Amino acid sequence: TRANFNAADYALAPSRLVQQDMLDHGVRNVGLWRRGVNADQFHPHYSTPEMRYRLSGGHPDAPILLFVGRLSGEKQIGSIRAVLERVPGTRLAIVGDGPARAELEQHFAGTPTTFMGYLRGEELWSAFASADIFVFPSALETFGLVLVEAMAAGLPVVTSRVGGADDIVQPGVNGYTFNVGDVRGMIDGVRAVLSEKR
Repeated sequence: TRANFNAADYALAPSRLVQQDMLDHGVRNVGLWRRGVNADQFHPHYSTPEMRYRLSGGHPDAPILLFVGRLSGEKQIGSIRAVLERVPGTRLAIVGDGPARAELEQHFAGTPTTFMGYLRGEELWSAFASADIFVFPSALETFGLVLVEAMAAGLPVVTSRVGGADDIVQPGVNGYTFNVGDVRGMIDGVRAVLSEKR
């Protein structure tokens, strides 16, 4: 609550969006908590042909979209199906697990989607580095550290404007952003990245 925050000498927010929200709610002295990832782990050199084969379900030459995170409703992962339908040739790899997995497997049945399950360590780093575009349609994030992990691994990101997305994504430079729920914006972002890769 505001009183608890204001009793402290200083408060930290995980993104400018949250920082502004705290200030708007009367919290004083709110700083920005900058975050980073280990660039020796999340790095393009972990890309492998074997991981591309796994991520793409045996079609490593296709453009591979990647989602990494908890499989739950607020992540709006199901909306990525529209990209697969509207951007021919793309394939999707979903890394992670969670309560929505069975529902998502049903939703993506018949599409070029590979469920990788939970990965960690070098397998996770390789998954990031071996894909082509990180797609993140989440409706709720405090920061979205996974975006920084993707960019450190060399991936452009197409993400909803949640958490710290506007702090770290420079449209046309390292990715594209879209409003939460704007499926057309997500499709346009993926198309823009693919046109730049050609």
